[in-house]
Amino acid sequence: MSTTPRVLVVDDEKLIRWSVSERLTRKGCQVSVAETGERALELLASEKPEVMLLDVRLPGIDGLETLRRALVLQPDLVVVMMSAHGTVDIAVEGMKRGAVDFLSKPFPLAMLDAAVARAHAAAETRRLLAGAGTELLTEASEGGLVGRSPAIERIRAMVGRIAKSDFATVLVEGESGTGKEVVARAIHIQSARASKPFLCVNCAALPEQLLESELFGHERGAFTDAREQKVGLFEAAAGGTVMLDEVGDMPPGGQAKLLRLLENRTFRRVGGVSEMHSDVRVVAATNADLEQRVSEGRFRADLYFRLNVVRIQIPPLREREEDVPLLAAAFIARYNEEMKRTLRSISPSALALMTAYRWPGNVRELRNLIERALILHGEFDELRPEHLPEAVRDALSAAHPAAAHADQPMTAPSTRAGPAPGVHPALLGSMERQMICEALEKSGGNQSEAARLLGISRDTLRYRQKRHSIA
Repeated sequence: MSTTPRVLVVDDEKLIRWSVSERLTRKGCQVSVAETGERALELLASEKPEVMLLDVRLPGIDGLETLRRALVLQPDLVVVMMSAHGTVDIAVEGMKRGAVDFLSKPFPLAMLDAAVARAHAAAETRRLLAGAGTELLTEASEGGLVGRSPAIERIRAMVGRIAKSDFATVLVEGESGTGKEVVARAIHIQSARASKPFLCVNCAALPEQLLESELFGHERGAFTDAREQKVGLFEAAAGGTVMLDEVGDMPPGGQAKLLRLLENRTFRRVGGVSEMHSDVRVVAATNADLEQRVSEGRFRADLYFRLNVVRIQIPPLREREEDVPLLAAAFIARYNEEMKRTLRSISPSALALMTAYRWPGNVRELRNLIERALILHGEFDELRPEHLPEAVRDALSAAHPAAAHADQPMTAPSTRAGPAPGVHPALLGSMERQMICEALEKSGGNQSEAARLLGISRDTLRYRQKRHSIA
């Protein structure tokens, strides 16, 4: 994703234009300013910003009309309305007409930063889905790793170096669902072995005898059910790559044979006497602590050191939250193609919830979330909070327990609970207000249905509507 957002600030107050521009420029944004709607439309046509901060009250054409014309000129523009006290209802009207967020003046600079970050993520997601979704699919299919976090950039660089080394054995570590097989495939596809097979076996899924047979093959009559000779993966993958998933659960007999293969590049079929030569790269993957298993006597120390020639550690998704929008866009592009759908964007409020969520199932859970939403919710153009599972919708309130109670405002989080990664406490009230507005819009103003979408009671919804001055 682009790391330099282009932002257009539209406000008739010189101090607001200056302070917002200064802040965003220091944060690395490319900023243009306009004091009227007419000037904003001129800059929009010439500079093509990704995000526009738009004041409601403007001389000449007002903010709502500027919004309407701006979205005609640039449909994928992400607009954040800015409103002073007393014009909030107009800002909400702007959101109904296509704006994605709003800031109520005066706003903390941290809230400005976060609103622009959310808007930029939404803009990039729209861009990817509108014109570059196929790029993501191609990148993934060609061994690319989707993500722009420093961790993924480091892994991407390591994969490139490892791929050039023909025989280097690789140990890939990471929690379940982080993408260990994706990394293994990337090494294979980028290497000189790419035209040969990539074969994978889960070492925890088979009993010892069957696992050895699967890996090394067996001779006819080697055991009771061995009626025919069988070629194992190390033979079938000649010239290619074999991935040993959950290698920490490999039985002792298999560990000894694997060590021999790695040291001598030879093996024997089960029940056989002939030495077979192995020309494969081995990529071992585990979500277990192999060093601990070695100390417990459950894994051979000599095999551990032989596997650990090159180690790649994949951090969990909760530690690389900046990858969530890009991964989500990649999965949307994938399922749009597979299911013949046209989902084109993710709302900023949904992105904020997805970023705050801890993702215990990591990338696999995110993929399943996108697939589930497309299956269960019919046709829709934008992924919104009501399309997300309850656990994700509760991400902000889970990080701020005080926010879960109707008699306490979401802008007053418990001081004993740290903020969710990437979410400033000041955002909570703004995000809650936007989610309520979205739910009411989705339900056509029906409070009971809106409350159901939000997963709260009707009384709680009415309380929070009153608190946020939502009619």
